[in-house]
Amino acid sequence: MIFVENEFAPLRKVILTVSEFGFPELMNVDDLRFLSSTTIEGDDANAGKDFGEAYPELQIAWEQERQNFALVLEKYGVEVLRPRKLTELEKIAGGAHGYSNFFVRDPFFTVGNAVIEGSIRFMQRRNEILPIRDLLEREVYQNDCLYVAAPKPALAEQEELALWHGPFIEGGDILVYGKHIFVGNSGLSSNSLGIKWLSKLLQPYGYQIEEVKLHPNILHLDCALGMVREGLMIVCEDAFIHGIPQKLKTWDKIVVSLEEASLLATNGLPISPTVYVTDPVFAYIGDKLSAVGIQVEYVDFQISRSFGGSFRCSTQPLLRSF
Repeated sequence: MIFVENEFAPLRKVILTVSEFGFPELMNVDDLRFLSSTTIEGDDANAGKDFGEAYPELQIAWEQERQNFALVLEKYGVEVLRPRKLTELEKIAGGAHGYSNFFVRDPFFTVGNAVIEGSIRFMQRRNEILPIRDLLEREVYQNDCLYVAAPKPALAEQEELALWHGPFIEGGDILVYGKHIFVGNSGLSSNSLGIKWLSKLLQPYGYQIEEVKLHPNILHLDCALGMVREGLMIVCEDAFIHGIPQKLKTWDKIVVSLEEASLLATNGLPISPTVYVTDPVFAYIGDKLSAVGIQVEYVDFQISRSFGGSFRCSTQPLLRSF
């Protein structure tokens, strides 16, 4: 069965990313404005190199972070699937843009029983779906579900990311809440054309798509908002151009700043409405969750977060339901 009911229903089957990154030969510093000051991704001194070649010890530690996370997921009975590594040809195909295979949330996403391959704005991530396809072929074709891919984005002539035509639609911008789907748009990832395409696809199945305008320094919606359980969220209020979506205004809030959001404070992962995973650096958030009866599991994710993503970014559920 493939089905995602919402962001906090019990997680039963998930794809957990691996840890591969090739530095681009050319980088626009402004494109990385969503990253914190502790970032590694913007290291132009190692342009064109594989991260593991440039930082062998950090590569080992990075892989261990994901393995430690897998152990926590399995502790709660979650079936964990892992993508394969990139082939040499897939790495070469990235050219001067480099390559990545480090955040499985964005290349595809699951809404209800629909598995949707996205359309990614950053050039070094456009082939990130390829090492996931083996899993999708094994899991999707044997199940009664929709499987579709977004249109290939138009080639861009403008340097400014926000001007690229797309369509762009990325999993980190997608928050599922039953038949209501929130989709973020900051100018760095998903755009209005991608959101229109998603609406065109899902409205006949009874879904309502809501575009959420975000601060231009926020990469994805899940970097500004995390649903913990029904009626409770971790949120950066300053990240929302037009305020928190109306449907969520009455929810209880654990509020974080834009600076904390850039460190991925909202990007923990509910394993269920009563269990939540976050980094120990956010123990102050964990304490607030514990105070309302939620079991908090801590995994050090410092290296993963330095690439601009955390626990939610590192996973994509195939089955999340009560």
